[in-house]
Amino acid sequence: LLLWAADSFLSGEIRYSRNFLQAPLLALAVYGFVQIIPFGTYAEAANISGIPRTISIEPFATQLTAFHLLALGMFFSLTLVYLESAKRLRRIAVFLSIFGFIYAFYAILQSVLSPTRIFGIYDTRFAIPFGSFVNRHDFAALIEMAVAVPLGLLFVGAVRRDKRLLYIIAVTLMGSALILSRSRGGLVSLVAEIIFLIILTADSKGAKKIVLKVALSLLLIVAAVGGAIFVGGDTSLTRFAETATSQDITSNRIHIWNVTLKVIAANMPFGTGLGAYAQAYTAFDTLSGLEMVEQAHNDYLQIVADTGLIGLVIGGLFLFLFFREGIRNSRRQNTFRRGIAVGAFAGCFAVLIHSLFDFVLHITAISILFLTLMAMLVASGRRFDDDTNEFDAPRSKHRRRASITPIEEGSRTISDHAL
Repeated sequence: LLLWAADSFLSGEIRYSRNFLQAPLLALAVYGFVQIIPFGTYAEAANISGIPRTISIEPFATQLTAFHLLALGMFFSLTLVYLESAKRLRRIAVFLSIFGFIYAFYAILQSVLSPTRIFGIYDTRFAIPFGSFVNRHDFAALIEMAVAVPLGLLFVGAVRRDKRLLYIIAVTLMGSALILSRSRGGLVSLVAEIIFLIILTADSKGAKKIVLKVALSLLLIVAAVGGAIFVGGDTSLTRFAETATSQDITSNRIHIWNVTLKVIAANMPFGTGLGAYAQAYTAFDTLSGLEMVEQAHNDYLQIVADTGLIGLVIGGLFLFLFFREGIRNSRRQNTFRRGIAVGAFAGCFAVLIHSLFDFVLHITAISILFLTLMAMLVASGRRFDDDTNEFDAPRSKHRRRASITPIEEGSRTISDHAL
């Protein structure tokens, strides 16, 4: 925000985006602040009086969450402002591809050399870490988005032929890391992402191209599974053989979802308050309460529990705007921008699928990358002065064009002089 203010001062103009996708996030933050407005006070209890009566049952947690959402909204708005050229889109796409490759390699290395210590230093108790995350599902969600950008560019043919192998290797390594993370939700989301990519790119290339894309997708999945098996250890594939529930209450989703439905029914229409789910849950928990449940393991149920009908409307508006933007921009004629749109759209879609099983969007690192992909999706629908129809045009073409230009100029000069 400070950098944006400095840029506005130096340039003499205030730049902002009018895209409607900003509205749901900011509206959710505003409603969070409404939930902590005192409407009278509670009656005296235990010799304590003057306790403010608010919608939220935990005003401090709601205030903290509202500020968090406001900060994320500012980040998203300014990202929309500064994605103002095809060159910047290209740089972010390259960065995400390289970052995903390096991060996946590091995570695989750590899982072999130091599976219980993050960075080989931090020892996590009562958790199953992977990569730099304490929760393996969070790592899977991040990789789902990182792998989407190179996949989108590959599927639309926006990568130079001499660089395709590098992209395929990066995608395969990221897929292997996701499988090794043992996240079943992550594996389901990755498969859904690939199917979604095929659907998005199926209508413009003909039946043969569709078959090739399906074959490529299967080969990538087989290569990722083969890489995970080669490294060794349990994977998300082996976890599918386990039972659906676990003795660990934090992963017994069926019980948590049933309790969450009771929380929703008891706090309609305004919700319990953003960030107040953990406090609301305890009143309806039928187990011993020995372990505290802080998240619903389903972002959709939790947003309704926290914000009631208001959050349901805001969430529905967001999904409508998101899919409208994605469908529109994934049909662009420009190959490069279409590849960015398809990849970003599929990456966000994968996280929305993963949110059915986990609380991945509650993690700041994941929400930041999610908003970055959404900004790339929006930016891919714009026209830029430096647009090219390829992701990385061959240098030889630039040389040929440069050598032709003086000749054309010379011929025009001669003809004009002759006339």
